[in-house]
Parts: sequence; C-alpha cells; structure tokens
Amino acid sequence: MTDLQMFQAYWWLLICVLGAVLVFMLFVLGGQSMLFCRHDLTHRQLMVNSLGRKWELTFTSLVVFGGAFFASFPLYYSTSFGGAYWLWMLILFSFVLQAVSYEFRRKRGNLYGTRTYDIFLLVNGVVGCVLLGCAVGMMYFGADFEVTRASLLDPASPVISRWGDAHGFDVIACWKCLLLGVTVFFLARTLASLYFINNIRGAGEAFEAGMRRSALVNGVIFAALFVTFAIVLLLQTGYRANAGGTVEAEPYLYLHNLLGMWWWGVIFAAGVVLVLCGIGTALLPSLRSGIWYAGIGTVLVVVAMLAVAGYGDTCYLPSLTHPQSSLTLANSSSSLFTLRVMSWVSLLVPFVLAYIWYVWSKMNAGGLTPADVDDSAHQY
Repeated sequence: MTDLQMFQAYWWLLICVLGAVLVFMLFVLGGQSMLFCRHDLTHRQLMVNSLGRKWELTFTSLVVFGGAFFASFPLYYSTSFGGAYWLWMLILFSFVLQAVSYEFRRKRGNLYGTRTYDIFLLVNGVVGCVLLGCAVGMMYFGADFEVTRASLLDPASPVISRWGDAHGFDVIACWKCLLLGVTVFFLARTLASLYFINNIRGAGEAFEAGMRRSALVNGVIFAALFVTFAIVLLLQTGYRANAGGTVEAEPYLYLHNLLGMWWWGVIFAAGVVLVLCGIGTALLPSLRSGIWYAGIGTVLVVVAMLAVAGYGDTCYLPSLTHPQSSLTLANSSSSLFTLRVMSWVSLLVPFVLAYIWYVWSKMNAGGLTPADVDDSAHQY
C-alpha cells in the first residue's frame, strides 16, 4: 500500500465514523416528527426542550461530516453537491427551518405562534431524515452524472461534472434510495422514543408508556424496512475499479465486500444485535438505557455500511449513465500533500467528539422535568 492509498483509507474511515455519528444524532429530527402525536401542550414543551438541548450537536455533526468530505474527497463534494443541488437545497432549507424554529419559537413578540414553528420542526424532521437517506442511497444505487475533467478548461462552462436534467429529483424518485430514506426516518423515530424515555422524567406514567409503545412500533417498522433494504443491497449489482482503473459491473458486490472484508461483517452484525437490544429495553419498565444500546449499535452498523461502500476499489458514487465516471477513493481524493496536511487537522476530530459528549452529559445531568420547562432561561 502506497502512502497515498494509506491516507485515502484513513480518511474514508474518518468519513465512516463521522457519518455514523450524524445518523445517530438524527434522533433529534425523529423526535421533531413526533410532536403532534397526541401529546398535550406540557408534553410537547418537554419534548421540544429536550430536543432543543441537542439540535446544535446534530448541526455540528452535519457540518464536520461535510467539511471532512470536502477536505479529503473534493470530487465527491463538487459532483454531488454541485450536481444534485435540488436534493441538497431541500435538505439545507429544512435545516434552516430547524434553526429558525428553535431560535424564535418562544421569543417575545412571536407573531406566528409556537404552532407554526412546531410545524417547521415537523417538516425538518420528515424531510431531513428521508432526503439525507436518499442522498446516502446514491452511494449504493448510483445517479445520472458524467465527470469530464477537461471541462475545467472550457471558459463557457468550467464544470467538472454534468448531471441529468433532474439535478437530484431523480434520486428522490428512485425507490431504492427512497427505501433507505424511509428506513432512516423510522430509525430516527425509534432512537427519539428511547431518548425521551432516558431524558424526560416526571411527565407521568402515561407519557412514558406512550414512548415505550412508540419505540416498539417504530422499531418494528424500522426492522422490517431495514431487512428489506439489506436484501436489496446485498442483491445489488455494483461497480468496482479493476487494477487498471477501469470500472466494471459486479453482481452482488456488497455481499462480496461483506464476506471478503469479514471484519466489517462482524461489526455490522454486532451493531444490528445492539440496536435490537435497545429496542427490546422498551419492554422493561425499569430500563431507561435503551438509547445507548441502540445508539452504539447504529454507529457500528453505519460505519460498516459506509466502509463496504468505499473500500476494496468499490465505486462509492456509481454513475448509471457513464460508469467510467464513477467515483472511487483512488480517483476522487485530494493530493497526497493535502491529505497528509489535513491528517494533522483531523487530530481535532476526537476533540469534536469529546465536545459532543461533554455537552450531552452536562445537559442530560438529572434528566429534564416539567420544572425545567418553567425556567424561562432555558426555554425553546
């Protein structure tokens, strides 16, 4: 393995970890999608304030994930964000609604009322989860684009990649990508239910029983969707670059990757077991730690899924119309110099994760009670 390949593998591992943390933090969006599920005003206030203490960590995870991709694999960044811009604009717009809602929901002089901002949070909860899942689905099921490096010298249109006319809407219309998006949505709702069980105290037995029931219902739906997605993925024909760099189609590519790189298969299986254990804790009234089992399991599953999407010369962004334009770690990364320099910057990633953990632990100390909602200094 050359130095360049070593740094490419290192940075892809960082992408896998940061992407997994982001998927876990989507429980905030899942909780937002549950605000109108037959909860009275007090319960809704508890839910919003509980999520409000974590929404900035979700945004931090999203920004760091995007920044890491930009630094290490800029061709993916320019191809995906620059080509499928309708998809990404809808995602970013939904997160703008989230930020505005948490900032102004309970501000004095709010002309629109809290319900309007609660609807904005609901929109972000649904749209953000589903469309982020669709965006990740592109990494397995491909998209309509062509990479032409010579176009950078064209003064009329210096664009390195060209997309079909849909510019991201085709991804949303792809049933396989949409399947992953809906799966992520129900995972986020499951994690949110487990998080509320762990974080909210003193809301009454009916509220906690409802959350445990929600964790089970959403967990069962998620499990069914995930099994369906896993079957589709393992039967999927993918693209792999051969020794000469030519991209070739390979039936059952991701199944071969899981079997060939068996350690990722073990991590994947361990994550699935932990997620199921986390969902199962909803059956035991004495247990409130389900979010940690399911959360750690989610991170392990996503790390393994992203790993098999990029390692082994796999095309992690296949082009359906121009297969030779498909992106691999080798043809889309930054230069060796850039990767080496940015690797020193990546040493800050543990500090980012430590910051998330510290803020989480400080805000979660003792849980959230109705008395905390009455404290005007900490209202959302």
